[in-house]
Amino acid sequence: MSVSVPHGEGVRWQAAVNAYRIDLIRKGAIVLGVFLSGFVLREPAPYELYMAGLIAVWSVFGLRISRNVAPLLVLLVAFNVGGLISMSQLPELGDIPLYLAVSFFLAFTAIFFAAVIERQPELLPLILKTWIAAAVVTAICGILGYFQAFPGAEMFTRYGRAAGVFEDPNVFGPFLTLPGIYLLHRMLTGGLRAALAALPPFLIIVLGVFLSFSRGAWGLFVSASVLLTLALLIQNRHGLFRLRIMVMCITAVILIAVALLVALQIPAVADLFAQRAQLVQDYDGSRLGRFARHAIGFLLATEHPLGIGPLEFGKLYGEDTHNIWLKALLAYSWLGFAAFFTLIAWTVAAGFRILFRARMWQPYLLCAYVVFLGHIALANVIDIDHWRHFYLLLGLLWGMMALEQRHRLSSPATLRARPIFSLRAADRNYRDFAGSERSAAR
Repeated sequence: MSVSVPHGEGVRWQAAVNAYRIDLIRKGAIVLGVFLSGFVLREPAPYELYMAGLIAVWSVFGLRISRNVAPLLVLLVAFNVGGLISMSQLPELGDIPLYLAVSFFLAFTAIFFAAVIERQPELLPLILKTWIAAAVVTAICGILGYFQAFPGAEMFTRYGRAAGVFEDPNVFGPFLTLPGIYLLHRMLTGGLRAALAALPPFLIIVLGVFLSFSRGAWGLFVSASVLLTLALLIQNRHGLFRLRIMVMCITAVILIAVALLVALQIPAVADLFAQRAQLVQDYDGSRLGRFARHAIGFLLATEHPLGIGPLEFGKLYGEDTHNIWLKALLAYSWLGFAAFFTLIAWTVAAGFRILFRARMWQPYLLCAYVVFLGHIALANVIDIDHWRHFYLLLGLLWGMMALEQRHRLSSPATLRARPIFSLRAADRNYRDFAGSERSAAR
């Protein structure tokens, strides 16, 4: 005997199934894109090719740029238009059109992630967890490569330093920072089980950062860890919670110190550490070193408001600018500099204004914000305009800033939450939120 299903119920059930499948496809597409950001051996990388297709398809099926994300679009486009202006100063273009095409593309990835997060905030924990997976994989590659664990493993090193699946150790280390800070937040605020689960990937990431022997990456990780700890102490004034944070911090410092002591027993590690630990290297403070080139470059920028052309500074002085502000002036013109400066100032100010508000995305905002501040400090000694993960980080922050604007206008019950200090609790709230969204769609 067959049981008949009312036609209306069948239609609703099929619609619910289709909505669930579409949701899985969307999440899978985002996961693959974020994961590929950890594998950049050359330009264009697989990340570029995949994300270009993903953005195009998503645009056809409903990518919307709200007025909350529109300033990010305007400023990033203005920044890259400045690059076109600077390019116009050169008689021969060479590889510069490709360079600017990558710059434009990376700008659109930031806009894409901001728009997607604003529309689907439940993707936030998924993006961070995928970033952790990519960081662990590339960190393991870098560690195995550094210790030459198998024939051909040296492909995961550069200049005798761990680089993972990156062209440059100085990008590899910073890429690992947000996943490491996310795991540190989980250890500091979660339960014992969450802390124990987060510890192995955290130690892998810390070892990867250390073996990159990038002074910038070391400083970035340490400063972001300190800022995170201070923010948690400010956010929660309960004595027991603060005591726990302090105990966990002391424990983490001891574990890291022991791990470093063990690593420094290896002569090759100790020698390279002693060399890289010097605050000022020969190529920094010499007569035409990094800092001298900065002074020359800023004087040059005052004479060329339209810039001198992307990549031209390195051809003239043998090394790139290694300073994002100088890079913006010379490679993206004064227009690009003004747009980039405005973008950074806007992000820092707007992010700080909402940093401690009781929202379910607040733990993710806190982790991303302290890492972003570290990147801006690091950008004074390195160029970050082609760092894929920097634009992903920018998109995360602007997506959450857009969520705050939506929250102020609508304040749905699912978003009115008491302060959340635990990433585990935030993940649970996101699951509840996603479930309520699917139920509403049915």
